[in-house]
Formats: sequence, structure tokens, C-alpha cells
Amino acid sequence: MENEEQQTLITDIAQQEKEREREREQEQKRAEIRAKKRKLIPPFVMLLAGAIASITMYILHYKSKDMLVILLCVLLGFYIAGELLKWMLDRFEAQVAEARNDAGEVYEKEPDGTNRAIRTNVPEQKEEAGEAVQIGRMEEDDEEELIF
Repeated sequence: MENEEQQTLITDIAQQEKEREREREQEQKRAEIRAKKRKLIPPFVMLLAGAIASITMYILHYKSKDMLVILLCVLLGFYIAGELLKWMLDRFEAQVAEARNDAGEVYEKEPDGTNRAIRTNVPEQKEEAGEAVQIGRMEEDDEEELIF
């Protein structure tokens, strides 16, 4: 009876690990697709601004020489703006990924004074681990107060 329970527990854990690995792979593929799409942002912004500037200058009857100088400046400026936008999106995604990796990671104080990271997905475990960290901090604070 116990062997069957242990066996089902082991298979459940293995299935959960496989599912987590699949989710990680899918998320990695999604991130790669988003990165490929993001590469197109600067040229798209630049060309859109260039088209609008060209059409506007044509309607307003600019001279060709003036039109080309202004268009060059517009294209360079908006390419830089697109690169900045792309950089910001990359940075935001990196922050979100970091937050996801840190989610569920709680630090618990070891008896020897070192910290140990514990991954928990159950809210009760997070609260218990958080209480353990707070208790450890309180003990440290008490020791510091005794010194002074």
C-alpha cells in the first residue's frame, strides 16, 4: 500500500517537473519570437516618420535640396528613437523575467547564520518561510541591541 502511494507520488512529481520544463521551453520560444519582432521596431518607426515627413514636405512645396537634408535628419532621429524604444522594451522584459524567476523564492535563515533560498509555490509555505525569516531577523536585532 505504501509502495503504491510512494510510486504515485513519484510519478506526480515527475509529471510536474516535465510540465514545468515544457512551460519554460514555451516561454523561451515566446521570448525569442518577441525579440525577433522587436528588431523591426527601429526601421519601421524610421520609415514611417520618413514617409510622413516626405509627404508633408512635398505638399508644402519644399525645394529638393532642403527636403533631402530634412529627411535625412528625420530618418536618423527617428531611427535613434526606435532604438531607444527597443532598448526600453528589452529592459522591461528582462525585469519581468527576473521577477518571475524570483517569484516564490524565499530566504530562510540557517542555524549557522547563512541564508538559504527555498522555492515555494504554495501560499501557506511562503507565509511560514517568511515568518522564519522575520524571526531570524528579530533574533539578529536582539543580539545587536545587547551589544550596545
